[in-house]
Amino acid sequence: MKKQIIGMMCLAAMMSSCHIYKSYDRPETVDASGIYRDPVSDTDTLAVADTVNMGNLPWKEVFRDPKLQALIEEGLANNVDLQAAILRVEEAKVMLTAAKLSYLPSINLAPQGTLSSFDKAKPIQTYQLPVAASWEIDLFGKLLNAKRGQRAAYLQSQYSQQAVRSQIICGIANTYYSLLMLDRQVEITTETVAIYKENVRTMEAMKIAGMTTEAAVAQTRAAYHQVQASLLDLKRQVRETENSLCILLAKAPQQVDRGTLDEQVMPEDLTVGVPLQLLANRPDVKVAEMTLASAYYTTNQARAAFYPSITLSGTAGWTNSSGAGIVNPGKVILNAIASLAQPIFNNGQLVANLKVSKAEEKIAQMNYQQTILEAGQEVSNALFLYDTQDKKLVEDRGQVDQLDKAVTYTKALFQSGDATYLEILTAQQNLLSAQLTEVSDNFQRMQAVVSLYSALGGGRE
Repeated sequence: MKKQIIGMMCLAAMMSSCHIYKSYDRPETVDASGIYRDPVSDTDTLAVADTVNMGNLPWKEVFRDPKLQALIEEGLANNVDLQAAILRVEEAKVMLTAAKLSYLPSINLAPQGTLSSFDKAKPIQTYQLPVAASWEIDLFGKLLNAKRGQRAAYLQSQYSQQAVRSQIICGIANTYYSLLMLDRQVEITTETVAIYKENVRTMEAMKIAGMTTEAAVAQTRAAYHQVQASLLDLKRQVRETENSLCILLAKAPQQVDRGTLDEQVMPEDLTVGVPLQLLANRPDVKVAEMTLASAYYTTNQARAAFYPSITLSGTAGWTNSSGAGIVNPGKVILNAIASLAQPIFNNGQLVANLKVSKAEEKIAQMNYQQTILEAGQEVSNALFLYDTQDKKLVEDRGQVDQLDKAVTYTKALFQSGDATYLEILTAQQNLLSAQLTEVSDNFQRMQAVVSLYSALGGGRE
């Protein structure tokens, strides 16, 4: 008895050393410290070291336009990718339930009947009505690791769904803001077309009066046609952007009800929290970690395959065949078997499986670390983009203000004979370019907010 106890203790210690029963723990080699670069440490609007995390804000607090909120809600209800992700979660949940039930015995009803006749004698009828049961005793963690691996797969599907949800929210917001930017650029260009049309009329009148040349008139007309062409191109982009937004909403291309760029109010305090929060908030990081956990349990299963399989099986039922003769009515039949299968030589398959599993686990760990680094890169890029565009907007507005004055001054000089009409045209072209650039930079600033919110794992349920 003592020898048996000592043997069991040694066996348990050996299995423990092989991690067969050990659950997954985050590797100590995974490091999230220092993954943010702080480009604006002297700026009050961005607090990188704050424990408050913008990614924890509900999406309605980030995107405050009621029309945008309605579009996001429609997208979350109808988007095909999100619906597919939800179904994958249900699939993983079913597989997890099956893995949990694998601990229970399997029970099958297997009725059999035969009809036999020898030398044209009267046929003899025999039958069996057995219920067969089989139960694998999980002493060496095969079923345990299979269940844990399936749970990791279930969590992975949940985080994948969250990642799709976040992508849809931020994708709809980005497309919506792109649409507002294009609307504003169409508005500015339309106003400029009207100005250029008036320029052509003025130059033609001046040419008749002998105050300018046909070459100057032709140049003015060319500028007018150029702006007209750019307006058509902008309108095409508006239509394509509307269509793209409709695809995200899973509906046919159509006009989208929307606000204006000037009405948008974005969060001012863009706090990103501490780096470790990325490990808890980013769905793609969690997906990578659950992939690592699943690979860990697959390796444990490969280790457990070296140990014996112990199975208890039995049957119980009725039969009228006793082996030596036929009896009616039938009698109760009972049968019980205990079996042990210890792998000895499997053509190197068990060793190969273990080596492959270890390699896949190592790859999953490297991918996990790489995902963390890429998450930090996205946060750093979004922070720097926001800071850059915020500063550029100040310069853009100053440039637009000065060019607007330049147009006014050039017109005054023209009236006094100190400037040509082409100088007015050049000043107007510069003003149009600066106005379009200001709108574009304002959009990129808004896009930086969306990118940062996504990079911090925003939009989770």
